[in-house]
Amino acid sequence: MPQSMPADLRAWLHALEAEGHLAVAKAGASLRHEIAAISKHLEREKALLFPAPRGERGAYDIPVVTNLLIDRSSVAAALGVPDHGVLTKFLSAAQKPIAPVEVDRAPVQEVVHKDVDLEGLLPIPTHNELDSGAYITAAVLIARSPETGVQNMSIHRCQISGPDRIGVLLLPRHTHAYYRQAEKQGVHLEIALVIGVHPAYLLASQAIAALDEDEMGIAGALLGRPTEVVKCLTNNVRVPAHAEIVLEGRLLPGVREPEGPFGEFPQYYGPRANREVIAIDAITHRRQPIFHTIVGGGYEHLILGGVPREATLLQHLRRSFPNVLDVRLTRGGTCRYHLVVKIDKLNDGEPKNIMMGAFAGHYDVKQVIVVDRDVDIDSAVDIEWAVATRFQADRDLLVVSGAQGSRLDPSADEGMSAKMGLDATAPIGTLGDTYRRIRVPGEAEVDRAAVLQAPGGAKDYLRALLDG
Repeated sequence: MPQSMPADLRAWLHALEAEGHLAVAKAGASLRHEIAAISKHLEREKALLFPAPRGERGAYDIPVVTNLLIDRSSVAAALGVPDHGVLTKFLSAAQKPIAPVEVDRAPVQEVVHKDVDLEGLLPIPTHNELDSGAYITAAVLIARSPETGVQNMSIHRCQISGPDRIGVLLLPRHTHAYYRQAEKQGVHLEIALVIGVHPAYLLASQAIAALDEDEMGIAGALLGRPTEVVKCLTNNVRVPAHAEIVLEGRLLPGVREPEGPFGEFPQYYGPRANREVIAIDAITHRRQPIFHTIVGGGYEHLILGGVPREATLLQHLRRSFPNVLDVRLTRGGTCRYHLVVKIDKLNDGEPKNIMMGAFAGHYDVKQVIVVDRDVDIDSAVDIEWAVATRFQADRDLLVVSGAQGSRLDPSADEGMSAKMGLDATAPIGTLGDTYRRIRVPGEAEVDRAAVLQAPGGAKDYLRALLDG
């Protein structure tokens, strides 16, 4: 991407189109379930633009976009690195953030609405069957600490509860910590919901950074240059200048209202409960904006949470275990709960220490499988093979009861969870002996074009063989 070109949603859409990964749906798709259904059907193949989406109030001029990240390769492309360089790039960005620069004028403030009517102005979809209604799912929530002024970026499910009112689920992380600071003082927490940004911002918002470490700097480092930010018109929050849409608002102190159910990443519904409330004071956007939505529980939802957590867990584990080679949060484990750790094993007791380190790295992790360097951790078959041939439950199983887990895990008890670790590594010194994998020499070097006849050759050969 040329340095003069802003790293925004539009640049990413142009890049997807150039690679053949962007499709445009027929105009008029329904905001209620239809957009989500089409998106899910193509979630591993194409990003989708939906012109003139249709809701109860008619068609909208603002198109909806989904599936910005369709696989791990698209994450790598968004960060400008090869597939194998994703975690290294993310770790480097977290360690060497680039502070944003503030500008006075911004495309995201070209159009201003002080008379707020969320569903009247914006095409907000309803995704899953039992969702309580329309949800904003792809907004980066930027909150400003009432004590330090440092900002935090995160993503939350945001239920439309009224023309200018949003119910929001705040898990016990940094936005919630800022909200508690404000609530203790009896004041509102200044926030902004930013919709329609380059994937680097979405990925940065999921970094497991320290409190009072602004993820906007991580976004800048992922992009290789400072991000441009602009001050909101009704509060002091700074937002990406080249975003599509910004909702300026406040988290209200002492206010709780019903929110949910909502289809979440574990592929179950998060329950209905009284939760925090945002009041929206203004909406600003670009001319002809684009509305990004993420289907709850879809692949984009999973991968956005998975890659940043992998990078953070890899960094965390390498502090104590430099021989950790790679990590992967598996798709079957919802890119949150099941972790695979590849190591160059130095000691037979080491895998259990690594398991305990991983559990401490993030409370969501409930299962850790440790494998040797010869296992492909992007292959579910290879991982299962390692468990099948190198693991014995009476010797290699670690179980931890009564630990903190995910509140969105329906098998947990109010967030109390059990943890399980599986040592699927071979004993020291046996990889080249008892546990040496079979190999056919030359398999990796086979050139298909050189050894196979042209298409149709099998039919011609078979006819000649049988006729003869």
